[in-house]
Amino acid sequence: MPIMVDPMDDIARQARQGSVAAIIQVLNEKLADSGVRTRAILSEGILQLLCEAPRLDQLEKPILVNQIRQILESLQPRGIRRVRINSRIVREQQLLWLEEINRDPENQVLWSEEIRLSKLNPLQRLSQDWKTQKTESSKALPKSANFLTQREKRQFFRGIFGGAALCLLLLVGVGLLYTRFGAELLNQFQRGAVPEPEATEEATSAASASLAPENPSTSSPSATSTSSPTAVARQEDPFAEAVRLAEQAATEGQAAESSADWLELATRWQRASDLMAQVTPEDGRYQTAQNRMQVYRQNSEAALQQAQSRRTQPEQSTQTGN
Repeated sequence: MPIMVDPMDDIARQARQGSVAAIIQVLNEKLADSGVRTRAILSEGILQLLCEAPRLDQLEKPILVNQIRQILESLQPRGIRRVRINSRIVREQQLLWLEEINRDPENQVLWSEEIRLSKLNPLQRLSQDWKTQKTESSKALPKSANFLTQREKRQFFRGIFGGAALCLLLLVGVGLLYTRFGAELLNQFQRGAVPEPEATEEATSAASASLAPENPSTSSPSATSTSSPTAVARQEDPFAEAVRLAEQAATEGQAAESSADWLELATRWQRASDLMAQVTPEDGRYQTAQNRMQVYRQNSEAALQQAQSRRTQPEQSTQTGN
């Protein structure tokens, strides 16, 4: 029996991971009853939100700011703490709306408000992730697969107990070695005798051999993972990484069908745009990066529209069938 996952659960998970496209979709779902539509861009570490509605009473500042704060704090998107909320009466689609607002804020928006999201402490974050994972697992797994879940839990706890027992044995071994060799060295010093170099080397070798792991390959230098030069170069060159993501998104866009596919493409185009924005003016490719930043952002919003249209099509089909 195939595992079915609720698209909204997958979108919420991507939003918690910091996907701007997923955050937009979650906000639009939560604010649909109030008639408010949102768009968002991550700029200089700040999540810039644009809220649009047909009437002024739908954009009351205290109510809307409180709703957005509650939604985002429930998601706790990774890497996002500062949010600037801009509002205006709905108008024609503008792909470069943030540039228009920054250029003429008084005539472009009704009001703006910057908020900081409260950060959960590590215990609360762990509890939230555990509850979310439990909820998603209960929805995703069929009843016939419950025994698999129970077996995985048993294996997990066995691993914990096994690791604890191994740590205990290591501590006991260290204690015994210290009791044996440490007491001898202390007695020698108290008697005014200096230990022979050969004896000290033998004790050190014995202690090292006793504490050495059973599988020597795990501690050998050849087993240490290192980053490849190509990966390091990509991380240091945002332009090259952005081009790579854009090419990958263009290739996968030819085969995208579901709402989740288009949402993933929107995230990838947005990431490529953000990387282009990191190219400094001193770089000879700065002008090219600025142009591509806008093109990639437009592609991200277009992919997001495709994701939303794919998601509404099944709902319309269901209503027609009923």
